[in-house]
Amino acid sequence: MSQIAALILAGGLGTRLAGADKAFVMLNGQPLISHLLTRLTPQVPNIAISANGDATRFDGFGLPVLPDLLAGKGPLAGVAAGLTWAMDIGATALLTVPVDTPFIPDNLAARLTPAPTVACYQGRQHHLVALWPAAVLPMLERFLEPDGQYKVRDFLKLIRARQVNFNAPTDPFLNINTPEDLAAATSHPVI
Repeated sequence: MSQIAALILAGGLGTRLAGADKAFVMLNGQPLISHLLTRLTPQVPNIAISANGDATRFDGFGLPVLPDLLAGKGPLAGVAAGLTWAMDIGATALLTVPVDTPFIPDNLAARLTPAPTVACYQGRQHHLVALWPAAVLPMLERFLEPDGQYKVRDFLKLIRARQVNFNAPTDPFLNINTPEDLAAATSHPVI
């Protein structure tokens, strides 16, 4: 039986939110990371946070904080660190979710199983809401070796990730990238 671990991708720069650390942007009285943990904790036995910089800012959550092992490689560097951690704890798949998507479905892990898969809503692929087989780590490391553009969608295509469509009245993968997104999220229905 496969064991799924989860990784919250919290390494973004938050440039459109005045450089805010997105994990700690407040939404309806709670930081975004708390919203995600509320949704993820019942779904998976192990969760880690992918983040660079001072890891102690996450001490209150009691979770492993994984820095990028491959600098300058974008979010796939976080995925690679997460896959390494997942393999170390015996997980066979890694669910990744960006920290700025607080409304993920409460059945996300189950719906994305078996890996490799990526979540879609109304024809739009949410590249980092994905379930990665731990076994793709060597392939990902090779993909990231040369200098260049590291597009998540290109790697998903390479590993033939299956798209899983989520039907809901509103986007369960709404990204909070701007102050306007944050304002809209305050009235977003939780699915």
